[in-house]
Amino acid sequence: MAIAKNTICIWFDTQAEEAARFYAATFPDSAVTAIHHAPGDYPSGKAGNVLTVEFTVAGIPCLGLNGGPYFKQTEAFSFQIATDDQTETDRYWNAITGNGGQESECGWCKDKWGVSWQITPRTLTEALANGGDEAKRAFAAMMTMRKIDVATIDAARRG
Repeated sequence: MAIAKNTICIWFDTQAEEAARFYAATFPDSAVTAIHHAPGDYPSGKAGNVLTVEFTVAGIPCLGLNGGPYFKQTEAFSFQIATDDQTETDRYWNAITGNGGQESECGWCKDKWGVSWQITPRTLTEALANGGDEAKRAFAAMMTMRKIDVATIDAARRG
């Protein structure tokens, strides 16, 4: 297996494998591809503990590092998942928030490991890309939401 030129490394305390398995079960084109155990003791663990987990999320190569409690997740990093309709938006939103995660504003939520996700319907992204009054209306509608409501965004796009 070839090593990707660029891989997103996500720091976990000790739950990288659990998180990677959840992501693989939740998102298409996702999988856990390798689990590596520490060859020796390290500051937050012992030889034999899971040290890194290689996985993909929607085709993006990632590495989960069980680095200990030293660094916490922030909204400064998030996965943005494009959805095609309300059913898909609901499915991902509910999977993340219903598995110990929490809702935030404007389509953002966090999973139980603190990783931020933007569950973003394509209709919203398209409206913003179109600019002008359509973008302003869609943006104003989004600012009132937690999980994005596709029908409301579509109505705002039409004016």
